[in-house]
Amino acid sequence: MYRLLIAAAVALAAASQATAQVRIKDITDVSGARANQLYGFGLVVGLDGTGSRSTFTQQVAVDLLQRMGTSTQIFSQLPAESVIRSTSISAVLVTAEIGPFARKGSRVDVTVSAIDDARSLQGGTLIFTPLRGADGNVYALAQGPLSVGGFSVTVGGGGVQKNHVNVGRVPSGGIIEKEAPGELVRDGKATLLLKDPDPNTARVIAKTINDRYPGTAVATDPGAVALCQPTDLSKTATQFIAEVGLFEVRPDTTARVVINERTGTVVAGENVTISPTAIAHGNLYIGVSITPLISQPPPFSGGGTVVVPRTQVTGSEQQARLLPLPKSTTVADVARSMNALGVTPRDLIAVFQMMKRAGALHAEVVIE
Repeated sequence: MYRLLIAAAVALAAASQATAQVRIKDITDVSGARANQLYGFGLVVGLDGTGSRSTFTQQVAVDLLQRMGTSTQIFSQLPAESVIRSTSISAVLVTAEIGPFARKGSRVDVTVSAIDDARSLQGGTLIFTPLRGADGNVYALAQGPLSVGGFSVTVGGGGVQKNHVNVGRVPSGGIIEKEAPGELVRDGKATLLLKDPDPNTARVIAKTINDRYPGTAVATDPGAVALCQPTDLSKTATQFIAEVGLFEVRPDTTARVVINERTGTVVAGENVTISPTAIAHGNLYIGVSITPLISQPPPFSGGGTVVVPRTQVTGSEQQARLLPLPKSTTVADVARSMNALGVTPRDLIAVFQMMKRAGALHAEVVIE
């Protein structure tokens, strides 16, 4: 099943890219339409004994109560070591991302991550937290109950845990207070940025646009296509960009084989070629067995019965089989042939790497 999955993934990737026609909006971004990342420091409360016991977190809670207007006389009348001792709180970092066209009052999801020794954020609530941008200004406010998406249970020294319980999300927990509008058009011009820069793809995009609106697109470099607004005054710049995004092109991609060693997945693009070559595969097996032998002393000798282990080491090597590959071989063919030989996913990855080093695999090998 595992090997068939690899062959299917390789074949599907090669077949789907052979006739791929994609929209320009799916392979490009408009310059100026960028997201902004936000961050903040806050406190999660309401944890069921899974919070932090650190002095740092307790002091953060004290500072929060004081900012909320709690009288300092309450704390001054108590010993310093008994001001607050709670296991239901945790100091956290809060992150979020707002789009370039998000408006004041709209909501965004926020991610909450513990930075202290809290064991779990399950069941907690994030308290009012300002979120700042790279310029230090507050762009959003976050608050709300956490959704952890897992659990952690510990009983009598043992326990069970699902997913990571020190990170949670607050769906729609952030409210935008300050807008960060993007600028799509400047002086009547806009720029399309290719997500995967390629000079031929940029040329194809410019040609497709010019076929519909002559003289409006120029491929300035492998990663950008400059646009000028057409003379048709019935269309605004936004309408023009929206229409251009619906045009379909066939992108030209670099020959690439992506390998994930953790899952044993191999995905190859359509431009991957393999020169005539031959592959030999063999496995070495070494077995170690220990047989206990009982040594019984003679009668009246005063000795004792002992157990003596006897170790036996055996080795065997699977007969290597040479697999010749013709000139027109594809990665999918190699995967199927190697699977027929009983090659494991990890060995298949090693074969592709060796083919690359031997100069037979004409593609960039990316290992995830």
